Amino acid sequence: MKYLETKHERNSARITALIALILLLLLFVVGPQYMDPPEEYGVAVNFGTTDFGSGNKPLSEPKKAVEDKVVEEEVVEEVQPEEAQVAPAEAASKAEEVMTQDNAEALAIKKQKEAEAKVKAAEAKAKAEAKAAAEKVEREKREAEEKKRAEEAEKKKQLDNLIGGVKNASGTTDGGEGPDKQGGNKGQLDGDPYAASYFGGSGPGKGGIGYGLGGRGRPSKQIFKQDCNEYGLVVVRIEVNQQGKVIKAEPGIRGTTNTHPCLLEPAKKIAMSHKWPADADAPTTQVGFVSINFDVGQ
Repeated sequence: MKYLETKHERNSARITALIALILLLLLFVVGPQYMDPPEEYGVAVNFGTTDFGSGNKPLSEPKKAVEDKVVEEEVVEEVQPEEAQVAPAEAASKAEEVMTQDNAEALAIKKQKEAEAKVKAAEAKAKAEAKAAAEKVEREKREAEEKKRAEEAEKKKQLDNLIGGVKNASGTTDGGEGPDKQGGNKGQLDGDPYAASYFGGSGPGKGGIGYGLGGRGRPSKQIFKQDCNEYGLVVVRIEVNQQGKVIKAEPGIRGTTNTHPCLLEPAKKIAMSHKWPADADAPTTQVGFVSINFDVGQ
């Protein structure tokens, strides 16, 4: 006959084994208490130690045991001279044991001192390493701060040259800006900050959107995806009114690398969605550009 063929039979066997194990553990934990040696019950009966005797009180010690004790004491007294003869050898051995104990104690004290010295050396080494690490961190921190200050000073210097130093520039220091090799910041001091901006660079990275519109700040925009798997840069010429709205957009001007219609249309929509902050001092129509560098699937 086969057992444990079904799921219920196996579960029943597991439950039965678990219950049996619990009962066995309970027997060990909360089982009946017992005494070792077990407690004796009944009435003590004195059967006597001799065939004669009187009285109702038992002897505290059998006579034979007392006699044996006396004999043992006599034997001990007789043996005492022999022990006296052996005493010098025992004394010598005891002295050797004392010396051995002294040596062991001295050795233990020496080992303890060596261990303490090792611990102190390890602590000193750890402190020195921690101090060196802290000095290294502090040195790196100072170097990083100095590097940061130098970078900030260089940025400030470049910014002063770009903005505040235009009026005071003599055209002979710091290189300046411009396509020619002569130093100085190229441009006119009395130039129009709202002058037309024309695209002349390489454009943003793949999937990026760039713009150019002098003196109008940062615009908001929307994103429109292409309907094909083309890629490339599309530059859009835009015209913006004083309210910051694009009123005209012409995609595919100079700088465009892909003039496929499926790129020109979303590029125009993106350019038309640009919105700059309103500026009453701006020209009625300001010319700028928007560049969109399409990637595959964008």
